Amino acid sequence: MTHILRLLTLAFLLAAAGQLAAQSANISLGTAAFDTGQPVEVSADSLSVDQSTGQAVFDGNVLVVQGDVRMSAGRIMVVYGQDANGDASGIDRLEADGGVTFVTATDAAEANAAVYAVNDGTVTLTGEVLLTQGQNAISGERLVIDLSSGTGRMEGRVRTIFNTGGDN
Repeated sequence: MTHILRLLTLAFLLAAAGQLAAQSANISLGTAAFDTGQPVEVSADSLSVDQSTGQAVFDGNVLVVQGDVRMSAGRIMVVYGQDANGDASGIDRLEADGGVTFVTATDAAEANAAVYAVNDGTVTLTGEVLLTQGQNAISGERLVIDLSSGTGRMEGRVRTIFNTGGDN
């Protein structure tokens, strides 16, 4: 009887989450009210800077920290923005590859690559994305996270596992 109840509960959850079985899904993340104006700290095994392109490349065990948000990768390229005069105006975006892990205070995501648009407060993870939220997990090919609103959208053959609790 309890197995039938679990199956009915799972069927109800899947029906209620209808869009999760489709090609994309809206998700909520625990990052609401994130302050994109906080300082960004980057550490790595090495750093290469190209003044002509306005880029810096951190290589090996890269860790980026901004408030409660952390991103780690094998390599992260920092792309600086330019003002109307063509002068550097701070970090525009971080482009990460080599296995990316993105962690907030309550959630974690893994992907092959990511782009963090600092001023927009968005993170786009691509390639074999896995998002875990507590005991639940959702996977897809692309996850776009809006750090300010705490929302995200998973796209590309989305698959999820709901933990309904209870005994096995």
